[in-house]
Amino acid sequence: MTFNVPSGTRGARQPKASAFLRLMNNAAMKRVRRKGGRVMGMNALVLHTVGARSGAERATPLAWFPGEDGSRLIAASAAGAQANPAWYHNLAANPDKVHIEIDGGKVPVDVEQLHGAEREAAWKTIVTATARFAQYQEKTDREIPVIRLTPRAE
Repeated sequence: MTFNVPSGTRGARQPKASAFLRLMNNAAMKRVRRKGGRVMGMNALVLHTVGARSGAERATPLAWFPGEDGSRLIAASAAGAQANPAWYHNLAANPDKVHIEIDGGKVPVDVEQLHGAEREAAWKTIVTATARFAQYQEKTDREIPVIRLTPRAE
């Protein structure tokens, strides 16, 4: 598994960590946990990673899209920012310590960044479901990473 998408040279402004953003993320996570996971009209999950530098557990609400064989696809769009989101770097640093909250439970997952034709097919699924992601790609010159989350057999 390779997590190797570098930052671009242009893109939208990445949202800065602020009290307002934390409030919105916390509200989204509560909604996912309480109501089963639709936020802003999209399927949502809570991604749990371990910080690449801090080693602290991080939780991030994200949109997900159905993949093959019960997997879920997520896009490291950062709303079209020049740089990848922090959670992308956390996945790369600690791929074996990832789990998601979905459907009222916690599920450990294997993570895989998609490349080539497989990424293109997954990207088509994402932008067909939610056109906003195509707009994010237009804002940046980096290729937005697509990650497959597959439930891990314990």
